[in-house]
Amino acid sequence: MLWLYLHFPHLLLDHIRRSRENQGSLAIVEGSGQKVIQACPEARSQGVRAGMRLKTAISLVPELGMVRADHQQQARILENQASWLYRYAAHIVLVPPDGLLAEVGSLQRLYGGLSAVWQTVEQGLNERQLNAWVAIGHTPLAARLIARTGKGECTADKGHILRALGQMSLSDAGFDDKTRTRLQRIGLKTFGEVLALPPNELARRLSPEILAHVQKIQGNRADPQTPWQPPHHFRQQADFVQEIEQSQGLLFPLQRILSELEEDLCWRQQDTDSLLLVLQHRHHEPTRLRVRTSGPEHRAEAFLDLIRLRLDQHPLRAPVISLVLSVKRFLGREAGTCQDLLGETRDLNEAWHTLISRLQARLGGNALRQLSPQTDHRPERAWSASEVLRGHKTRLPDYSQLPRRPLWLLKGPQPLTEAPTVWFSGPERISGGWWDGQRVHRDYYIAQLANGQLAWVFRDVRDGWFVHGWFG
Repeated sequence: MLWLYLHFPHLLLDHIRRSRENQGSLAIVEGSGQKVIQACPEARSQGVRAGMRLKTAISLVPELGMVRADHQQQARILENQASWLYRYAAHIVLVPPDGLLAEVGSLQRLYGGLSAVWQTVEQGLNERQLNAWVAIGHTPLAARLIARTGKGECTADKGHILRALGQMSLSDAGFDDKTRTRLQRIGLKTFGEVLALPPNELARRLSPEILAHVQKIQGNRADPQTPWQPPHHFRQQADFVQEIEQSQGLLFPLQRILSELEEDLCWRQQDTDSLLLVLQHRHHEPTRLRVRTSGPEHRAEAFLDLIRLRLDQHPLRAPVISLVLSVKRFLGREAGTCQDLLGETRDLNEAWHTLISRLQARLGGNALRQLSPQTDHRPERAWSASEVLRGHKTRLPDYSQLPRRPLWLLKGPQPLTEAPTVWFSGPERISGGWWDGQRVHRDYYIAQLANGQLAWVFRDVRDGWFVHGWFG
């Protein structure tokens, strides 16, 4: 078997920087806030180094942005990267706090060789703006140790991998301080010298546990790896160095997260119609915004438009320190829609859902009503207004087979004070209502009145003339 290991030397730092539109100097400090543990390239160019006291770093870079290390946050970020890597490899193992392991030997035929697998992973890292040291080994521990030195190579040659391991120092080989001291006392300085010892001698001089560790690196002892299973939801978080006071400042990180959501939905071959956006505040309860679409959707651009409209309607009540976007509801994807030569969709149903989603986001979910036909010939009873159905497929009627009707129907017929001057069509007889005691017997015409308006008029059995609607 072959294993590929990703070591993220600046996982939290990369995560924060991906959500920043202004790439200023940034450092990650330990939980106590006394020492720098990671520094971005801009900060390093000004003299800030890992291990430096925070006071010294601030004296070098007064405008230095700082974020405290958070183990739970780092574990969540690592799981997000595992979800991305799972698109390319099925057997993924999390190695907290900053590593991912993937079995890639079985993927060579799928991708067309080991180098193609390597290039695919590197391309994905570049697209996600992540720094990772990549290595391949014939065992999980071998891949991990080589990756952590930053000297990984794309090779399946076991001899070459063992030679690279042999050149490692005892510290790089993963031995603790006590074990390194004991090995150095017997004259061993490199891992290659440890490998040269007979197994029995290694176990006698040191311990069976150290022998087991060495044999797992070599591949002479089983080292089973429990595969990680991806969650059945999407969740991404953006954390901010400086509080965001205007909703416009949230759009940059949201654009990146929604692009990853679109990739995730495409990989799942599914859509969604419900997103939950949670805005975290320092001294207030979180703001929860449920964003709904009128039908299945997967496009990042469509989601961003709806969120922008919601944010316009709900100004920030307090500065935002982080945001979380999550999706738990997934819908099966329908067959692809046809496109014209310019790549524009010709799916009227999709355009309808986009329009409804935008109107609901701007006006509110209960502001729109859906007109539905009723089985009644009387115009005032031939329709009803109801809630817009989410996910409902709208079939446009064949208007060529329907009689012409006015766009503006009055609440009730109004008496005509003067006869029409021009007649265009009619009569159209409508008779009904005998079953509920509201019987009508009318002859409808399309006519022009003296003031030039085009009206829908009728004459009832009492020879009275009424106007019932107006044409635009």
